[in-house]
Amino acid sequence: MARDVHKILAALSSPVRREILALIWDRELPAGQIAAEFAVTKPTISQHLAVLREAGLVTMAVAGTSRRYQSRRDALAGLHGALESASKWLPAHDVPERGLAVARTSAVVIAEVDVDTDQTTTFAAFTDPAVYSRWLGVPVRITGRRFAATMEWGTEVRGTYELVSAPDLIVMSWNLDDDNVPVPGQELTGYLRVLPRRPMGSHIEVHQLVADAAQAELMEAAWRTVLGRLKAGVVDASKPDTAMPPRPQRDKRHSA
Repeated sequence: MARDVHKILAALSSPVRREILALIWDRELPAGQIAAEFAVTKPTISQHLAVLREAGLVTMAVAGTSRRYQSRRDALAGLHGALESASKWLPAHDVPERGLAVARTSAVVIAEVDVDTDQTTTFAAFTDPAVYSRWLGVPVRITGRRFAATMEWGTEVRGTYELVSAPDLIVMSWNLDDDNVPVPGQELTGYLRVLPRRPMGSHIEVHQLVADAAQAELMEAAWRTVLGRLKAGVVDASKPDTAMPPRPQRDKRHSA
């Protein structure tokens, strides 16, 4: 494991390799097209791509005489923001205006899943209350930007869609109402992306902000439940003629 970490750190030490990863973060490109984006020789880019492959940070697919590369999102979770050129963001210790503002760093839970519905259908599964209710298994109410649902073990989930940008981004603030849950009344912020997946289907990735380890554990369980239900039921839920009975009531003490 330590050896793998050293390989990753070594691979990310190069500004050119970081820029390559950013370039192919959400798309697959042939080596020649990647090389055309940089003011260095093609053999140099090939060497950089070999280092990234050795570190497990990119995948390579052979199509005829072409080699196509794409960043491995699972290996790079949480690193995308650091993939720009190292010279783009440098600490500016001598800027006096910095003292006029405050900043804080929050932990993030990342949950993701692949489903067999296309991007538009998958996005609608989070914004159409009828479809949402069918795959989640409990009634979901969406009024304007407000949404709410009561899980079968009694926990109420409610919140606001702060931003709905079809077909790929939803930003939500939400909370839980349950005396057995350690965060009732605390508003949480989550970012949900729906991305197309080759050759078909969609990839859903949620970035959930959390305050501490206990909240992170709860959010991991919550989003794994939600995304697991989405994967299991979104295909049938998107077909109005397919029957999907509601989930039976459960004892909340066993819901974890």
